Amino acid sequence: MNRLLPLLLFIFVFSSCDPFGTQLAEDDVLYYETSTITPAEPKDTLTVMTWNIKFGGGRIDFFFDCWGDRVTMTEEEVLTHLEGLARKIRQVNPDVLFLQEVDIDSKRSAYVDQVEYLLNHTDLNYAVFASQWKASYVPSDGIGKINSGNVTLSKYPLENAVRIGLPLIQEQSALVRYFYLKRNILETEVQVGDRSLRLLNTHLSAFDHDGTKKKQVDQLVDTLITRDNSNLHFILAADLNLLPPNTLKIKDFPDSKCVEEFEADDYTASVTWIEPLFLFHPEFDIDDYQYDNSPYYTHTTNHPDRGGFWNRKLDYLFTNGRFITGSNITHQDEQTGMNTMLLSDHCPVSIQFLVE
Repeated sequence: MNRLLPLLLFIFVFSSCDPFGTQLAEDDVLYYETSTITPAEPKDTLTVMTWNIKFGGGRIDFFFDCWGDRVTMTEEEVLTHLEGLARKIRQVNPDVLFLQEVDIDSKRSAYVDQVEYLLNHTDLNYAVFASQWKASYVPSDGIGKINSGNVTLSKYPLENAVRIGLPLIQEQSALVRYFYLKRNILETEVQVGDRSLRLLNTHLSAFDHDGTKKKQVDQLVDTLITRDNSNLHFILAADLNLLPPNTLKIKDFPDSKCVEEFEADDYTASVTWIEPLFLFHPEFDIDDYQYDNSPYYTHTTNHPDRGGFWNRKLDYLFTNGRFITGSNITHQDEQTGMNTMLLSDHCPVSIQFLVE
């Protein structure tokens, strides 16, 4: 009988349409407002920030990081991490904030709605959320119920949000693909005075081995070119899981110790995939980056207690408008009393955007 269980589960899933609610459409977006809205006056320069917050997981060693075996957190752990995230967000005080890996109703994060928490503990007023991983129950690794995705937050009202689906990993079995992450671009419009701006937020695949990430990048580039050809100003925020061109080190990172489905990307096959995005303006000076990569690093899976520190850049902001030169900050923050190393496996990036 045990040998029949996987087959029975497969038949049940695919004969019952969508029994676990994993399928997502373009209009699968959620709008939020803070409990107390403080209207924001239009201004000429916006502070823009992006951050992959690791679903409020801080530096807990989860099974997919390959340093530990944790799957879930207590509510106290989640709220402690969210308090630190909110404190950092208040310090930067962004007008527009892009976040990736945000949970709203997940067993692993004690069912805390992290969008609601961050809205009510920062100076942001509005948010739009699009799921990347949603299921009423994931029958693997003790994950259970999950709803996690990208969220864009703003001091200004957000409207006309759409969830643009990205290609799925094809090397997975149909059953795994049914329960696995559904990557997307969350596109939202924001009005600042009489100026309209498109906000795009994405988080590309980390563990594909079949070229899916390149397909995702290609679709992302096509989306940006279409907006640009339509004379629509945009800001893209992304955890691309890709290194910038001419990165000095592209494999054998000290925290790349995973195996099987969580084997870390050594980036050698994908090092050129990102180049078309540089048709647009990145938040950092690529010439400075090529001279010295380290001030721009945004990611590591290795805990600082093990001597870990940021060792690669995966997080970006791009625009077809104008960032203010020299205003970019990679918030590595190891000696400021607000150590972002303890808050996520990514650090935030911010810059000033000129509203034109």
